[in-house]
Amino acid sequence: MIASGLRVLFCGINPGLYSGATGHHFARPGNRFWPALHQAGFTRRQLHPSEQGELLKAGYGVVNLVNRATAAADELAPEEFVAGRRRLAAKVRRYRPKAVAFLGVGAYGQAFGLRNAKIGRQAELFEGAKVWVLPNPSGLNANYRLADLVRLFRAVLK
Repeated sequence: MIASGLRVLFCGINPGLYSGATGHHFARPGNRFWPALHQAGFTRRQLHPSEQGELLKAGYGVVNLVNRATAAADELAPEEFVAGRRRLAAKVRRYRPKAVAFLGVGAYGQAFGLRNAKIGRQAELFEGAKVWVLPNPSGLNANYRLADLVRLFRAVLK
């Protein structure tokens, strides 16, 4: 789900098995992407994963760093993250989003070879786009509550 000139391109790690089966980003019940997106002000109402196309109309898109569906991101090999970064770079050059928001600090670190990646706005650009690193919104990520995700997502809008 990408188009030219997006305000923000959200980049997930890879589809989980549930998302892979449905073909919708962040589709598993309990994933907090859609509630966080709405509560942070990106959408007027909370979208269902099957309505992901509505994001494009609002100026936002979603892609995955790695397209292979797995039960958990730790099943991905390091070289898959690096190859995913190269594919994403080509998309960002082609479609020119203003910002790319990576959803998962560990995946971002692996893709870019960074040992101590941090949440928040990054100093460097990625193919001309601002870079944000946000927590993985999976319900399995107990380090961040929904309110924390909303606060961090909202910072991307500023």
